Amino acid sequence: MIVFLEEDVKMSKINAADAMIKVLEDWHVDHLFGLPGGSFDSTMNALHNRKSTMKYIQVRHEETGAIAAAGEAKLTGKIGVTFGSAGPGAVHLLNGLYDAKHDHAPVLALVAQVPTSAMNTDFFQELNENPIFADVSVYNRTVMTAEQLPAVVDQAIRQAYEHSGVAVVTIPKDLGWAEIEDNYVSTADNYVVTDNYPLPDQTAVDKAVEILTNAKRPLIYFGLGAKKAAKELKQLSDQLKIPLMSSALAKGVITDADEAYMGSAGRVATKPGVDAASNADAILFVGSNFPFASFFFNPAAKFIQVDVKPTNIGKRHHVDVGLLADAKTALQAFIDRSSAVESRAYYDALVADKKNWLEWLKKFVNEDQTPLRVDTVFEQINQIAKDDAVFALDVGNVTIDGVRLLKMKPTQKITTSGWYATMGYALPTAIAAQASYPDRQVFSISGDGGFTMVMHDILTQVKYRQPIINVVLTNESLGFIEAEQDDTGQPHSGVDLIDANFGDAATALGAKGYEVKTLAELKAAFKDAQTVNGPTVIDVKISDDRPLPVEQLVLEADGNHTQADVDAFVKQYHADGLIPFSQLLNQFNA
Repeated sequence: MIVFLEEDVKMSKINAADAMIKVLEDWHVDHLFGLPGGSFDSTMNALHNRKSTMKYIQVRHEETGAIAAAGEAKLTGKIGVTFGSAGPGAVHLLNGLYDAKHDHAPVLALVAQVPTSAMNTDFFQELNENPIFADVSVYNRTVMTAEQLPAVVDQAIRQAYEHSGVAVVTIPKDLGWAEIEDNYVSTADNYVVTDNYPLPDQTAVDKAVEILTNAKRPLIYFGLGAKKAAKELKQLSDQLKIPLMSSALAKGVITDADEAYMGSAGRVATKPGVDAASNADAILFVGSNFPFASFFFNPAAKFIQVDVKPTNIGKRHHVDVGLLADAKTALQAFIDRSSAVESRAYYDALVADKKNWLEWLKKFVNEDQTPLRVDTVFEQINQIAKDDAVFALDVGNVTIDGVRLLKMKPTQKITTSGWYATMGYALPTAIAAQASYPDRQVFSISGDGGFTMVMHDILTQVKYRQPIINVVLTNESLGFIEAEQDDTGQPHSGVDLIDANFGDAATALGAKGYEVKTLAELKAAFKDAQTVNGPTVIDVKISDDRPLPVEQLVLEADGNHTQADVDAFVKQYHADGLIPFSQLLNQFNA
């Protein structure tokens, strides 16, 4: 008989913070972003102990770390993890966390708190942190005992995934150092994600197919909810001769080169995208929650909506047919239940519209003017971008230009701050993209306004030798806001920015910097940047020209505009050569 002494069956001990890091590892997290403070020392101790399995990426501002985590979650679909110390470090996280909330990205924020013995005593840097994160989070807890720590973090990750949002765990400093039994088993292996949504109702499918087949001007509009259904989108488009368009965030799901893909509608949009949306008489709306639908879709159009969330159906437009189903499954049902349409005049008119649009854009890509046109910059990006490139796009005119001018392929990735639209998004997200995809080419593309909000974290790219190509479009203005002030007839107020040599600034921070003023310098900088083993910053001085406002084109005289208005608009935006869509509709009898 074997006799076990009490000391033989004692569990091994582990610091609670180390046990928490083990939980992260179980969920396949291998790095996290943050900036330490004294209140986070126990977790920093754990990160040191587990540095062989968990990489700590030091950023120079907690906002950078939070945006990086949000951007990473959007690019990979996996949870992004960030942290901040008690007080100011915690507050600095909020901007990035709100980006995650608005774009439905799973993010875990670990927030430090003063030791339990000092809580509720108005201690140095003590804040009541839970209320601060109440609005931004889907899960928000303060750990009360050391033994709870791994379990609370485990639950936080589950909640972030389940609700596609932010989970916040506040950790008093002393609890992380406390020894607990090393016996916690995470639920990572038991967490099941399913795509088994309800099958589309057959009667609804048949009604939708009838509407799409018989419509004169049908359109397929898709969002990120259809990102796994590119094959089905293309097949249905080809079968029924229906043009495709998407939300700006779904750019790249269908290759930009496809003749049927018209781009997006709105201000961040293309001319054929706006034309397609405003003239359609039947719209298949798949996997999107486009907030500007009431402004750009024909209000009288027949509307078919496919979504996995019942609360989204009918939210943006009246619905004639609503299907609670996965995009891929519903689209396949439409394909199976429909017969091929040989030709459709509306499709042909939009293909011609897109051709005319691309020909117009092409006129500007090699213009050697000073300051440079933004078109020349994106032409160089397109020329050197690899088939698996990742683009982190900032907010402002750069968003319009990126959505309009980047020639995307489905093998590439693109991300921006969609609904929250925070400036300073691109550079931190590029850091995360390079961390997640170390072998892929990564670009951050920013205006000078957004870049200066986060340029300090070029140091992070330098520290970790990330070969990111950072493009700064310097027009000495908050151009997007300048255009809004123009539209409301007010004087320009607070939108002017002073110039700086961001190339020299980047060089001073340890990156390779370029200041570009001519087409020859532009081409040389992009050629050289490909050879640099580390981050580069290409500061391009561009003209402060408003991107063509495709949402308010004035290309022909009508009841609202005189020929003088048309001539002035064409002159201001160099719009000669653009064909009014009404002419194409008449030409194709559409």
